Amino acid sequence: MARLIETASEQLHRVDVDLVTLDLVENGLRNARYEMDEVLFRTALSPGIREQHDEFPLIGDPEGKMVVGQFGLSIPDFLENFDGDIEEGDVLLTSDPYACGAAISHANDWLIVMPIYFEGRIVGWSSMFGHMTDVGGKTPASMPTDAKTIFEEGVVIPPFKLYKKGAIDDDALRIILNQVRKPEWNRADLNGIVAACRTASRRVQEMCSRFGVDTYTSALDDLLDRNYRAMKVLLQAVFKEGETLSFTDYICDDGVGYGPYELKLSLTRVGDKVTLDFSGSSPQAQGPINYYINENLARMFFGIYMITVADPQILWNDGFYPLVDVIIPEKSFWKPEYPAALNARNHGIGRIFDLFGGLLGQTNPDLLNAAGFSSSPHFMYSGNYGEGERKGEWFQLYSIGFGGIPGRPIGDGPDGHSLWPSFVNIPCEYLESYYPLRIEMMETVTDSGGSGLHRGGNAVDVAYRFLENGTIAIHDDRWLTYPWGVNGGEPGTRGRKWLVREDGSTEILASKIHNYPVKKGEVLHFVTWGGGGWGDPIKRDPELVGLEVRRGLVSVDGARRYGVVCDEDGVVDAGATSTLRAEIDAGRDGDLPTFNMGPPMETILERCEEETGLPRPMPPVPA
Repeated sequence: MARLIETASEQLHRVDVDLVTLDLVENGLRNARYEMDEVLFRTALSPGIREQHDEFPLIGDPEGKMVVGQFGLSIPDFLENFDGDIEEGDVLLTSDPYACGAAISHANDWLIVMPIYFEGRIVGWSSMFGHMTDVGGKTPASMPTDAKTIFEEGVVIPPFKLYKKGAIDDDALRIILNQVRKPEWNRADLNGIVAACRTASRRVQEMCSRFGVDTYTSALDDLLDRNYRAMKVLLQAVFKEGETLSFTDYICDDGVGYGPYELKLSLTRVGDKVTLDFSGSSPQAQGPINYYINENLARMFFGIYMITVADPQILWNDGFYPLVDVIIPEKSFWKPEYPAALNARNHGIGRIFDLFGGLLGQTNPDLLNAAGFSSSPHFMYSGNYGEGERKGEWFQLYSIGFGGIPGRPIGDGPDGHSLWPSFVNIPCEYLESYYPLRIEMMETVTDSGGSGLHRGGNAVDVAYRFLENGTIAIHDDRWLTYPWGVNGGEPGTRGRKWLVREDGSTEILASKIHNYPVKKGEVLHFVTWGGGGWGDPIKRDPELVGLEVRRGLVSVDGARRYGVVCDEDGVVDAGATSTLRAEIDAGRDGDLPTFNMGPPMETILERCEEETGLPRPMPPVPA
């Protein structure tokens, strides 16, 4: 465990903090967290960070508990697994999930942890990790879909001091960067992350100087305690004493032919506390889809979901952790045994929010969301320019795709959006300027969102025309199972990928491939999946459906799923609509289902090749 070196003899003291000061500290931290983002965006080189913002900052208290952050990581778990002294000026780096208690979850994430000192005492921590476009390994972007061990996924950096008392370890950094395909990108992105953490450190030191160190740290305690008290009320309001809730969803396949993987989560409240139990999930996967999540991150995801859905005015932090116990079985999908491959864990990260949605909504329909775009599908394209001034030069793209957000109690799911609110799309102009490709099409897929009183968001079809020979990689899911609807809403459509070859023939692609050759002039259609619908479709405003027909979001035939009859211009036939809705309602057998998962799994598997053009996966076996 880390040993913290402090030079000040005085201890921090708890003092009363007035509400105005507390508000100033809270907003100062919030602004510092956003400033961390901006520092990185303005200095990074890789499009994944610079353009799409695939990074996550955190500012913690003296013990490492997160007070503000976006996605979070577990500094206490990192410190528990770091063997050595930590002094002022030190900057710690790792990319090894197994060596930091899963504070990060795959080797592409480079994590910086930095102590914040003020007058010789540790008053907090700043931290940030970002997804590096490439960390070496056997395939560009370092995410081989057939990997079975972490050793195939590129350089894995053990926790060490990148800076020791303010001095950088150039030799160690040179060795690390020698393993990657785009060292200038990694260096710039890493420098930006360090600069962002130092920016947060300066802002914390300024607040300590302005308010006094005891007032500042006491304000952190108050913010954490406020979160604890708010969550305590929420847990008692949402979950019944002693009742166990369970929900199950799936990852379609693991990249090496096995699937679907069953993901189960149960919740029980006893007294003030709840227990999250991941028992019953599939064992760890053969392929790289394992999501190594530690108990603190499970708590954090739960808190993010609870607070965001139930009371978004609360600034969520780690203060509620004592209220949540977590059970994660060893050698399971959620806690694989070293050295299991981890690079495709993005599907598990997203699916955990579907699991929480399915759990929370069982007791309170107002908290029930449909399943949506619960992943961050990746598209990679790389190779060497074949002609012109850049002949022989290496190009490499990593990008994140968007899809349909689920229908929700408060309204429709957005079309073509990211699971993560801060992620943004890479502009087509950027892609076409810096890479040998052309965007032939980028549009939402009509009728791909599940029908409902509140429609699920539509998927996106991006058509990439390749201007150079190269290789591509794809990381996606929901090609087999459906993004389910709720409270009578219908599921969204599944994702699919296909390549239009030079001769005009079409080749269906699996959702997880790498080193797949493409030729100049060929076109890849990268189609994501839609969000599930929320509520009874025939209760949706017919004029709204007509408007969506005019906008191309719903087709004329698709409008009939809502019991709406209209023409190509979206003009609604009120009489025919009333008749159709009456027929739909009369043909129903009982109440509408709370969850509409699509066909039974047995049927999905039987129809797999017929409906998707891909072979059905084999039943999972323990790795």
